[in-house]
Amino acid sequence: MSTKVNSLDQNTFNKLRQLYIIALSAIALSVIISQLLVRKFLSDQQDDAKIINIAGRQRMLSQKLTKEILLLSNKEGSLDKKDALIEIKKTLLLWESSHQSLQNGNDSLHIEGDNSEAIKEMFDELQPSFSKIQASVNNILHEANTDATTFKDDYQQEIKVLLIQEQEFLAIMDRIVNQYDKEATHKVEKLQKLESILLVVTLAILLAEFLFIFWPAAKRTKQTIKNLLVSEEKAKEMAYNADVLSQAKEKSVNQLKALSLVMEQTLLFARITPDGYLVHLGSKFSSKFNHRSFSTTTKFSEVISTDEKEQEQIENIISNNQNTGWQGEIKGTLTNDEAIWLEMSVIPYHPGDQKEELLLICFEITERKKAQLQIERLNKERFEAKIDQQKTLSAKIIENQEQEQNRIAKDIHDGIGQMLTGLKFNIESIDVKNTAKAAEKIEHLKELTSNIIKGVRTATFNLTPPELTDHGVVPALSKLTQELAKFTGKNIVLFNKTEFSDRLDSLAEINIYRITQEAVNNAIKYADSTHIIITVSHSKELLSVTIDDNGKGFDTNKLKPRENGEGGMGLTFMKERINYINGRLFMNSSPGKGTRVTINVPI
Repeated sequence: MSTKVNSLDQNTFNKLRQLYIIALSAIALSVIISQLLVRKFLSDQQDDAKIINIAGRQRMLSQKLTKEILLLSNKEGSLDKKDALIEIKKTLLLWESSHQSLQNGNDSLHIEGDNSEAIKEMFDELQPSFSKIQASVNNILHEANTDATTFKDDYQQEIKVLLIQEQEFLAIMDRIVNQYDKEATHKVEKLQKLESILLVVTLAILLAEFLFIFWPAAKRTKQTIKNLLVSEEKAKEMAYNADVLSQAKEKSVNQLKALSLVMEQTLLFARITPDGYLVHLGSKFSSKFNHRSFSTTTKFSEVISTDEKEQEQIENIISNNQNTGWQGEIKGTLTNDEAIWLEMSVIPYHPGDQKEELLLICFEITERKKAQLQIERLNKERFEAKIDQQKTLSAKIIENQEQEQNRIAKDIHDGIGQMLTGLKFNIESIDVKNTAKAAEKIEHLKELTSNIIKGVRTATFNLTPPELTDHGVVPALSKLTQELAKFTGKNIVLFNKTEFSDRLDSLAEINIYRITQEAVNNAIKYADSTHIIITVSHSKELLSVTIDDNGKGFDTNKLKPRENGEGGMGLTFMKERINYINGRLFMNSSPGKGTRVTINVPI
């Protein structure tokens, strides 16, 4: 019956786990899709802002060009006139390149140039005025460089053309700027509609999961608890049966006494107290170690070895395993200083009358151990070669993992899980009958959803930045500080003290970046800091990165590294990273005085 209940509980647990995985996957999928759509709209909006700025600048450049032409005639000195001509050429060149970029796009300015039909028509209308202004300015520049006698007459004629065409250019350019602004506003309205739709879809998914997953899961949990109560009753019955078994145990003890007579004649057999003092020594044991007599103050370790270190080791084995038993190899030394190896089993034994003893059963394996040691010596060089190969392989694995992190986030931080849990409980607490409180809950759910999106953005940012591959560790750290300062609102700055700009090995750069990133994230999440400073300095042989924060600090003596990297990239992870690049990591902190993490890496 107990096996059946356990099987039922296990099946229930597996089903609940599958349901929760489906629910969380659905939420994650909806958040990812929302993020992708919103990011696309935001990217388009950023391009629109650039285009509107450049279009507005075109108006200013045309006015500046006209002003500089008008001022040209007032330049009496040849040197002043030369400087004025250079400035006009610069303004003309920027005006012409901006005009072409707005129509055809520009990779350096990240402008695609895919204008609407309305804007294309306006640019076609603008082109004659642009060409006339361009021709007039070029004519003035040409005349100013060639003939000073006829310059003033030709200059005045070109000025008239320039002033007339400038007014037409400004009028059409105003319409173009307004059209760009109108189209950008339309995109913002579309984004607002999209966000509303995504919110409704997310709420619908959460409500469906509550009705079809979480509520049925609660019912199954209740049934599981009921089954556990039934199992408790069965356990009481099993306890009664255990009393019956204890009586059978006494009978087995008597049989064991008979068996011990046989064992001491054929095996290296002994009985000792939990403290290691001899109670009985088998005849074969006595003969092997030439120990015919003993007293109650004789310890088993003294029989096995004459070496004090070996005696201490044997006593530690007995002391640490007197309740659980033990099996393994021990080394002894005979009175003639000959080494002997034994395979020993320590078995807890209760002879009755509330006494406790240990049974020791040994087999001599001296010859086998000698052969084993010989094999180990022969294989040492091959083993060391395999270790070196494994180190190389491990370094390659880490490098490949970093490449994989270019497309997926390393992990979803604990904060997102907590916010999702809060989102679940808030949805469960919505009372549709109380519209006022329901509306308040929905507003809170919007805020939680925004926080979840922000958390996903933060996790996505933890991907390897392109600056690390293209420009090196210092530009990557600079980008890290800028982005984290923007995301968190904290004062995070980078100070390149010695203007370090060299490139390192890609594995070294990746690990320096990841360790620094982990230290900064710890200062943000756990230290309650407001200011974080990353200082980079170097010498001929050493690169040093220091991360200082003004947080609450901690007692380093109580710091325990997490095993296997559980809970994220912790201190253990940072130490593993620094070991791979033969560097050193130092951490200094005290309560209330902030924390300093120092990374030293050979160049």
